[in-house]
Amino acid sequence: MNKRALLDLRGTPCPINFVRTKLKLEQMSPQESLEVWLDPGEPIEQVPVALVMEGYTLEKIEDRTEFFALLVRR
Repeated sequence: MNKRALLDLRGTPCPINFVRTKLKLEQMSPQESLEVWLDPGEPIEQVPVALVMEGYTLEKIEDRTEFFALLVRR
């Protein structure tokens, strides 16, 4: 069974949002998913690219009008 954690980083600037996402992922079990909420602009442009470069699997990016939801697998 896949658990999904949620990390709301709206209002969190770069690179703090990436650091918090990475720390949360490191605490999770392999194959767990993390949903991350990010602001438009620099956060959604920078964080997904940085996560993929770190070797994480990006499953989905969803535009939810006010913010973006990122689904990342550990």
